[in-house]
Amino acid sequence: MSGNEFRFFLSCDINLPVTFRVDRLEGTLPSTKSPNSALGFFTGIDSTTEERKAELYVECALYIDGAPFGLPTKTRLESAGPLYCWNELITLSTKYRDLTAHSQLALTVWDVSCGKDDGLIGGATILLFNSKAQLKTGKQKLRLWLGKQADGSFPTTTPGKVPRQECGELERLEKLANKYERGQIQPVDWLDRLTFKAMERIKERESLKNGGSHLYLVVDFCSFEHRVVFQESGANFILPSPIASSNELVIVWDPEVGKINPSEHKQLKLARSLTRGIIDRDLKPSSNERKSIQRILKYPPTRALSGDERQLLWKFRFSLMSEKRALTKFLRCVEWSDVQEAKQAIELMGKWETIDVCDALELLSPLFESEEVRAYAVSVLERADDEELQCYLLQLVQALRFERTDKSRLSQFLVQRSLRNIELASFLRWFVAVELHDPAYAKRFYSTYEFLEENMMKLTAGINGEEDGFKMWQSLVRQTELTAQLCSIMRDVRNVRGNTQKKIEKLRQLLSGLLSELTYFDEPIRSPLAPNVLITGIVPSESSIFKSALHPLRLTFRTANGGQCKVIFKKGDDIRQDQLVIQMVSLMDRLLKLENLDLHLTPYKVLATGQDEGMLEFIPSRSLAQIISEHRSIISYLQKFHPDEHGPFGITAVCLETFIKSCAGYSVITYILGIGDRHLDNLLLRDDGRLFHVDFGFILGRDPKPFPPPMKLCKEMVEAMGGAESQYYTRFKSYCCEAYNILRKSSNLILNLFHLMAGSNIPDIACDPEKGILKLQEKFRLDLDDEACIHFFQDLINESVSALFPQMVETIHRWAQYWR
Repeated sequence: MSGNEFRFFLSCDINLPVTFRVDRLEGTLPSTKSPNSALGFFTGIDSTTEERKAELYVECALYIDGAPFGLPTKTRLESAGPLYCWNELITLSTKYRDLTAHSQLALTVWDVSCGKDDGLIGGATILLFNSKAQLKTGKQKLRLWLGKQADGSFPTTTPGKVPRQECGELERLEKLANKYERGQIQPVDWLDRLTFKAMERIKERESLKNGGSHLYLVVDFCSFEHRVVFQESGANFILPSPIASSNELVIVWDPEVGKINPSEHKQLKLARSLTRGIIDRDLKPSSNERKSIQRILKYPPTRALSGDERQLLWKFRFSLMSEKRALTKFLRCVEWSDVQEAKQAIELMGKWETIDVCDALELLSPLFESEEVRAYAVSVLERADDEELQCYLLQLVQALRFERTDKSRLSQFLVQRSLRNIELASFLRWFVAVELHDPAYAKRFYSTYEFLEENMMKLTAGINGEEDGFKMWQSLVRQTELTAQLCSIMRDVRNVRGNTQKKIEKLRQLLSGLLSELTYFDEPIRSPLAPNVLITGIVPSESSIFKSALHPLRLTFRTANGGQCKVIFKKGDDIRQDQLVIQMVSLMDRLLKLENLDLHLTPYKVLATGQDEGMLEFIPSRSLAQIISEHRSIISYLQKFHPDEHGPFGITAVCLETFIKSCAGYSVITYILGIGDRHLDNLLLRDDGRLFHVDFGFILGRDPKPFPPPMKLCKEMVEAMGGAESQYYTRFKSYCCEAYNILRKSSNLILNLFHLMAGSNIPDIACDPEKGILKLQEKFRLDLDDEACIHFFQDLINESVSALFPQMVETIHRWAQYWR
């Protein structure tokens, strides 16, 4: 290795198990007596007690960030005293890439010669990485804490490292000997022999001085060709440019990359301390400063503020109190570790112009840890009506992950609002129940579940004939019982050999025979998809199975008012991502209608009832693939249901307008959400002309097909509008641009909702939450004004329509479907 380069390995790249060698025990064990003695150990030999020979083993346990990781490992028994030498190689199941900077090894020495109960000798704990984040190597001498088991908490109470004030000449020499064994000190044979003899004499002298009161355990950590530097998996590692005169790449590890600049941080604190006085109240920004502030306030919630921007908002905080949009940006500027600054910020927050609900959602993100700030956000949410709250309920449940306590203000708020609305209560219960499978936060979600159950059971019957709390809770529990029975049915149906028709016969046979109680329920059950609807049983003759690998059920339920509702029940597929997408479609449909733009969307209901199961509302419709196959075109299909000789293309003007609007709505929404894997089988058309999308296995830009077009607009849809030159296609583009600009106004709301989903287990978000949210932000083109966005979106549509390659992929997909 040349002198101008520093070579190293990253811990996250080492896919090897953690390995070390338990070498020996140094020092003199206290004298031992027979197990009949109550003490087990004593300092002198008594003639009345029988001396026994200790049998020792070492228990090795790995702790990561203060928590045990994996099962402890034990060495063999060693009874060759007075020198106890195991020299045993220990290999843990944990790999180096799984370690954190605070990983430590807890080593405890036990004596089993005292009878039934193990006799504790002592323990010690050692960190695997040193203060420079480098993996420790070579021999390590740990001082045992006599009579104490090794403590793996962080910081530990049994550190094996000898305190600096107690370090003597022996410790210094042993460190040098360790470097010598690792090859870091040049060997000189004749001098080395003299040195080690002198060290032995010093060791004997030190042992006599201490009276043998200390015990040491020697462990030997394995060495690598180069130093091993700690690095988290997935972290960005910045490679600097070469600094050598040659063409070789010189890599230098900088442990301060990504950390706060202490100089800048100090300057910021000094500047704020000077402007913390009364003088700030009268400060007004200049014209240029006002422009800078307005630019900052337009930043999306995903953008971090620079030091100068934070200082600017702090300086003029008093003059910004009437600007409600500025509160979330101001709270990002606060140095919460500074008690005085945090106290002043909380006081100002209470006097600030009340923010909107969408901004309150930002304050519940993981960026804000202050309980006062999160409680303020909940107080703003209390102003939202039940309909609006239901739009955000999925994200608010996910936000419980970022709270500091199990029974937080947010948890209490959600439960209290749910007690007034059975629909909210039903969805809250399901959203929380699904998250009970998450081991990291199961306790928190279960706490909310219990809190909801306890409070609902206390409710008394209403004057207007409402059910009491006990009956209401039981009606929700019966939903779970129903889904469990449906899972059982699916297992039985899948075990039937034969084609789909035989499985359908088995389903109807089960519903009419062994499970006939599902045909007519003893008591009505609230529909999980629509809790205000009471279902009374399943109609066997109208229930069926889809031709698919998972064989989802299509069930027809009777309702208490004499009607019917059709649902699809899936088992074996995680539909939480579909649930999120449909929730966003419902929200965007609401935002568009608030601006008097109804694009005839079809936000069908979706509810995940488990990690791999759930219900979907069945909408009578046909796929475009089936329509094209049977009718050759979309227009021919619509002519069958809405013929009009005088209308455009032989169909009614209302039907064509509905089709154009729904195409525009879904084109914009699928573009913003980055919906992938679009083909004619997951584009469905209803009889009234409404087109809608299903199956959202790929979102936020992910797509299994190569070169996907920016907008999911197939040529069959354009042909149904009369082609790219027709007036109806021009109207389609006009609706797209109008909808896009309306949704851009609510970009902060949509981005905040996705930010709250950052900790969820939804596949396309969990893989890289930050990247996914940035992709979503890019789709809104917040750098453009409304007029520029119209030109941008029209160019986007033209580019998508002229993309011929996706048509070829579509043909290939149809062939694959045909032969499946």
